[in-house]
Amino acid sequence: MDSGNLPAISSNDSVNPDINPRMNMKGPLLIAFVIAIILLTIWDGVWKLIALWKSARHDQLAWFICLAIFNTVGILPILYIVFFQRGRGQTASPHP
Repeated sequence: MDSGNLPAISSNDSVNPDINPRMNMKGPLLIAFVIAIILLTIWDGVWKLIALWKSARHDQLAWFICLAIFNTVGILPILYIVFFQRGRGQTASPHP
């Protein structure tokens, strides 16, 4: 006999994909986030290594230290490579 009471909601209802379809997106979004972090890490590492190598070759200690310390997702290394490294025709003097 039905007394008019609503059925109780159990704790398993929130993970049932038929009841809450947004819960299914948790896995793919997490995978996409991990892939994005890995790609950004590789991007930053490549630019950082190139800029560190160029600053060391040109005896630019201040740039080398800044590039080694600050992680800017490749922005600082790209700025150094494009705008601030010494030109190819210039030679670095052994003593400042």
